[in-house]
Amino acid sequence: MKQVEQLQAKADEIDVKKEIEFFESATLDLVNYAKSKGASQVEIGVSKDIGLSVTVRNQEIETLEYNRDNSFGISVYLGKQKGVATTSDLSVSSLRMAVDAALNIAKFTQPDEFSGLADESLMAQKEVDLKLDNPMGIDAEQAKSLALECEEHGLAYSNKISNSEGASFSSHRNIRYYTNSHGFKAASPSTRHSVSCVLLAEDSLGKQRDHWYSVSRDFNDLEAVKIIGEKAAQRTISRLNGRQIKTQKAKVLFVPEMARTLIGHFKAAISGANIYRKSSFLLEGLDKQIFPEFLSMNEKPFIEKGFASAWHDNEGLATRERMIVENGTINNFLLNSYSARKLGMQPTGHGGGVHNLQLTSTGSNFDELVKSMNTGLIVTEMMGHGVNMITGDYSRGASGFWVENGEIQYFVQEITIAGNLKEMFASVVAVGNDFDYRSSVLTGSWLLPEMMIAGS
Repeated sequence: MKQVEQLQAKADEIDVKKEIEFFESATLDLVNYAKSKGASQVEIGVSKDIGLSVTVRNQEIETLEYNRDNSFGISVYLGKQKGVATTSDLSVSSLRMAVDAALNIAKFTQPDEFSGLADESLMAQKEVDLKLDNPMGIDAEQAKSLALECEEHGLAYSNKISNSEGASFSSHRNIRYYTNSHGFKAASPSTRHSVSCVLLAEDSLGKQRDHWYSVSRDFNDLEAVKIIGEKAAQRTISRLNGRQIKTQKAKVLFVPEMARTLIGHFKAAISGANIYRKSSFLLEGLDKQIFPEFLSMNEKPFIEKGFASAWHDNEGLATRERMIVENGTINNFLLNSYSARKLGMQPTGHGGGVHNLQLTSTGSNFDELVKSMNTGLIVTEMMGHGVNMITGDYSRGASGFWVENGEIQYFVQEITIAGNLKEMFASVVAVGNDFDYRSSVLTGSWLLPEMMIAGS
């Protein structure tokens, strides 16, 4: 590995305009080439990523990586037969070879009456600048300094911190380009910067670890490295002197990071693929009240610097602001063109997923939610994948903090929480205003009135 001092490449050293011009010219040629070979429809997705990341541990450089990645994917249709090929070599000869490979694959696939591009009339028409591309020009020396400073603040916070599992800084710039034979084309340059720190503490009961991180499209929106290091230390120390709890039913408060996982299960349950495969516990959920009336989920694709902001989806369909859940009722399944055809419905512009989701809050902050619990469990970490998407049965390993008399008492671990997602969604008592903005899903903590907690 090169020494840090020798590696001077910038994390965002890429000529966006020149790259987009190349993508536009190359993909137009390939669409025409594929059609000359008999393709009835064509779509092409290209991605180019350049980035720099550094990890330090105990004030020593552990890893330093500088990457430039290309990916190119082409889908061709011979009527209702589809072929797909990918390559990372963007030379003209390799790209044409990928087209030929896709065409050959298509010849041997079974026709699928639901396959094909999204309807041309649904293609997005108006490009929107969402401020996703915010290069910072950082080099390896600066990246090293930021990671070292972050870890230094974490280690120095308290003598209870015994060790470090590392601090890291990364900065990446990406260009995504999509085009199809309808004539739609779009380029989406974006950046992503992050800082993280993981620390260890130890007491008579053993070692504990925890972390904190910040991530943003714009480097100037990151938390200060001092704050990140100190939060990692505070969270690690708070896990010391943990105790066991007995098996019981109790109130459960999911912090925002954990509440997002519940929303993830909900999004999977209303995705077109799971609906037409009949592998969802919400098959009959459309236009039904699934959540309490106070809870709404608003899709907001045009948030500037948003992690999932986009003016078009992965098929070129226009995105739009919409209420996925309104007053507890599901307004939309998440449909790309294929799943929409399978279900006899209209696509919703969700090829590639939801484009930012913001929940309503019932107005309480985190401390108020804890106080309202009186007795119960705050879940701060989960592990395992005990979710049955067909029945909604839910069981996962967890750790967090036990609450009595409305106050946090001690850390608990090696427990399992269990319930049924449909029942959990219906019984949500409150959504806090302690929103975590480090994600495309903006939610506060979720308070549930009761779950089974398996302890000692």
